[in-house]
Amino acid sequence: MRELAGRLAALDPDAGAAVRVIAYFDRLTQARAGLEAIVRGAAVLAGCPARLVDPRRRVRVRVTETGHRDDAGTPPDPAWPRAAVEPDGDAALWLERPGPAGTVEAIVLERAATAARDVLDRTRGRAPVHDPALVELLCDASAPEAARLQAAHRLGLPAAGAVRAVAVEDGQPRIATGSAPPVTDGRRAGVGPAVALRDLPSSWRAARTALRLTASGTDEDPGPRVVHADEIGGLAVLAESVGPGTPPSPDVEALHRAASAAPWMLATLDAVATAASLRAAAASLTLHHSTLQERLAHAERLLGWNVRGPHGKLRLQLALVLRRLHRAPGP
Repeated sequence: MRELAGRLAALDPDAGAAVRVIAYFDRLTQARAGLEAIVRGAAVLAGCPARLVDPRRRVRVRVTETGHRDDAGTPPDPAWPRAAVEPDGDAALWLERPGPAGTVEAIVLERAATAARDVLDRTRGRAPVHDPALVELLCDASAPEAARLQAAHRLGLPAAGAVRAVAVEDGQPRIATGSAPPVTDGRRAGVGPAVALRDLPSSWRAARTALRLTASGTDEDPGPRVVHADEIGGLAVLAESVGPGTPPSPDVEALHRAASAAPWMLATLDAVATAASLRAAAASLTLHHSTLQERLAHAERLLGWNVRGPHGKLRLQLALVLRRLHRAPGP
């Protein structure tokens, strides 16, 4: 690297200096240097004071161009060259000099900010909470518990508090903490029960089962878009034995035949199955009560059973649930 820097310096002084800067911060990273060493390197290489400020983590490191640690100083000037330590945060590394950064200074900022981010993520436990790889590790029952707890620490999750796994239709696990509602981005989602960190794999399994009981919420696929695993009760047992490869029951086949007869059929039957009364079902469908009665009479002829009594309503509910389970892969 020194030989390359020397050759480049003979051709282009800035290029040679840039290579030396990259090599310098690579060595700091390999040596697992701390924040002060990184900021000191930026200050000495740039020939001016440098500072790292991360309000969220309460980190403030300032080093003068002579390599002396001095956290005093005026607030950062917006005109100073800076580099964001995280793309979605307030943390930044500054060079205390006016004007835009030159070529070498820009490389100093970029390399120092990258090295500082690695140190902060490693030591301060604040990796992005949406880091897919860490969340996947945390929910993996086959991973060692120590590795899962380390992932939780890097995600900034509380060591003592309840957490829940969330399964969304894109298949990527998510984590919800405390009493905050899970972030689903409008997608179908299954929400696992609240558990301790070490038990997240069990919450993830339950969340995936709950996801299989969700629906798009449209007339063609009526039903809940979000299902909580701790509210499905015995349906979890049913989900363990029914999947796409399971032969459909006669009631599910009857439901499919009825659905093909009218575009309103599934939405109407789902409203009847979930509403407290027929009048409540009619209101949710914005139908007159007599119109709903006419639709149900037609539906019952196609299904072959009465859906208005307690037994027939339960039978309809199970048929609708089985229809979802037949379409969704098993956990």
